[in-house]
Amino acid sequence: QVQPVESGGGSVQAGGSLRLSCTAPGFTSNNCGMDWYRQAAGKQREWFSRIRSDGITSYIDSVKGRFTISKDKAKDTVYLQMNSLKPEDTAMYFCKTNPNYGGSLLCGRWGQGTQVTVSS
Repeated sequence: QVQPVESGGGSVQAGGSLRLSCTAPGFTSNNCGMDWYRQAAGKQREWFSRIRSDGITSYIDSVKGRFTISKDKAKDTVYLQMNSLKPEDTAMYFCKTNPNYGGSLLCGRWGQGTQVTVSS
């Protein structure tokens, strides 16, 4: 299956920025989409963004205007640019391939996650 790996997490002060990467060999060739989720300590895992295989993006309201998802098809990599970070953005961030817009059944695997910590 198409297995993603996240990187780019770390610690930042409120108002700062981070860029996460999610690299999944076969992502482009299998026509996968990519979903982003996050899970804060003691809270439910939350879906917050998606990029389809055709490039269409979606965001929940709490991150809209601050986070931007994009992809480099040649590198099988999805990027999540996070600006104006808030303490409530602190969470483990996960990406997951999906087959929902013409992808193969090899799409649909979770990455291991990367920690984002935003301090005030």
